[in-house]
Amino acid sequence: MQNEDWVTGNIGLNIGGKPLNMQVTVPANPVKPHRMLPIFHQMTNAFVDISVQAIEASGKKISCKAGCGACCRQPVPLSEIEVYQIAELVEAMEEPRRSEIKERFARAVVHFQSIDWFEKRNKCAELAETLSPDEAMNEVFKVILEYFEQGIPCPFLEDESCSIHPSRPVACREYLVTSPAENCSAPTAESVDVIDLLVKPSENLKFVGRSRNFNKMASIPHILALEIADQFPENFIEKKGERWLADFFQMLTQREIPKKGVKSKPKPKNRPKKRRL
Repeated sequence: MQNEDWVTGNIGLNIGGKPLNMQVTVPANPVKPHRMLPIFHQMTNAFVDISVQAIEASGKKISCKAGCGACCRQPVPLSEIEVYQIAELVEAMEEPRRSEIKERFARAVVHFQSIDWFEKRNKCAELAETLSPDEAMNEVFKVILEYFEQGIPCPFLEDESCSIHPSRPVACREYLVTSPAENCSAPTAESVDVIDLLVKPSENLKFVGRSRNFNKMASIPHILALEIADQFPENFIEKKGERWLADFFQMLTQREIPKKGVKSKPKPKNRPKKRRL
């Protein structure tokens, strides 16, 4: 794009009592929502940094570092727009890497189909509607642990490091621990201390640009990205970057982001809480 195709503005937020001021540059013309992911990544990184600062101020230290890929053997929940970003990223790779990555995705899907993991996951999501929050989380943890125990790495994991680190999913950016790194090789709820972020953009990102194809899916396991993108061709609507950003912040803050000169309204307090696996 040319310079005139972009618009730059400032965003001011208060997160956990700490001010956050960011300058963002977004497309001035209508675009598909997954074109906004670099901006959402930038914002997520800023939110995570504030949470990390709060954790470190309490005396704890993040133990995650390059070369520690234990967490890259978990089912990463993707938003719909991330599905198509990953599919496009893979298609843009040169051969033979493109075919190698596609084969890794395919092998992972076949393996988890063979142990009925996807069915168990879907059942777990159904149970979440009737169980208490604690009971639902226990069921979720069991399903995640079963996935982890299979030892199947993310298709992008190479030499225990993420080969697409700048473009990695938002959920990956949010996952950080303060417990000893060696505990991640055999995780339990007691041995792994995942930091509690002040803001979790992944919870809101899955509703940005969401189409009718995925109304019944709270989140999409990353290994299904290529298969789903192939099965359901992308049909996102287009909006200007400013509007996509406003949609994202509306979901993040639970307040309507108005057009210029229109006063915002708070969202109803009885809005049902959304759950995800």
